[in-house]
Amino acid sequence: MINETILAVITAFVLSAILCPIVIPFLHKLKFGQQVRDDGPQAHLKKQGTPTMGGLVILSSIIITSLLYIGDYPKIIPILFMTVGFGVIGFLDDYIKIVMKRSEGLNPKQKLLGQIVITGIFACYILTSPGIGTAMRVPFTGQYLELPNWLFVAALFFITLGTDNGVNFTDGLDGLCTSVTILVATFFTIVAIGENSGISPITGAVVGSLLGFLLFNVYPARVFMGDTGSLALGGFVASSAFMMQMPLFIAIVGLIYLVEVLSVIIQVTYFKKTGGKRIFKMAPIHHHFELCGWSETRVVAVFSIITAILCLVAYLGL
Repeated sequence: MINETILAVITAFVLSAILCPIVIPFLHKLKFGQQVRDDGPQAHLKKQGTPTMGGLVILSSIIITSLLYIGDYPKIIPILFMTVGFGVIGFLDDYIKIVMKRSEGLNPKQKLLGQIVITGIFACYILTSPGIGTAMRVPFTGQYLELPNWLFVAALFFITLGTDNGVNFTDGLDGLCTSVTILVATFFTIVAIGENSGISPITGAVVGSLLGFLLFNVYPARVFMGDTGSLALGGFVASSAFMMQMPLFIAIVGLIYLVEVLSVIIQVTYFKKTGGKRIFKMAPIHHHFELCGWSETRVVAVFSIITAILCLVAYLGL
């Protein structure tokens, strides 16, 4: 299994590294450029027009690599379904915003409906697959939390949708979402190998595809992943955790995702309650640190270091 997982990492990395130089000029030609908010950090205005929808490269690398292993590792299928399913929602959102020139993209209700349908199918799979079960491992206790099916499904929806939106909000700086998710996917890969859970080829494929993509996404980015990539990665993180009965560990290894989404909720709520006052200079919180004088590279480095430490903490909690 270790050798197969390493090969999956290398395969996905090579595919991603080869596809990026091919896809980036193509996105340029189609004018699939990033639209930058006027009210955002002024330093981001130079990013206007940088090709987005690079998540297509990430998805392609993951799909192609996973298909090589899917026969021997059937547990890859539900994770691939969630990754591609959420990626399709992100693609539609990007396509409407960039190609059809509608600033909103999918409206919140349309996006939420798509996420609910895909999550519902995944929930049905979990409930009807005796090899997985609905128990959730509680960090640092060695115990499992057993919930009634209805409460487990509610928790699954809450955790999955929260994680997906958290990953989406994290995608706001060059290399930030990519770097953080590489570490989270590496954690899942190590655990999957150690526990022989049967999903390590796809977790390894995500690591490899993101490493290849990071070559072109690191500051100054030549391509952005867009919602195509960030929503797909959110689906991957949530489904991988549930397949290993580890959704509660997302709060540890994915703390950055959680903080990002909470910063937006807190900012919006406080703004409405106080008639226009703000707690953060800007949300999501990575922009707050930027406006406090941190460079993009510093924010990415600090958030990545925090995630690396938290992955080690989570490993101790197994």
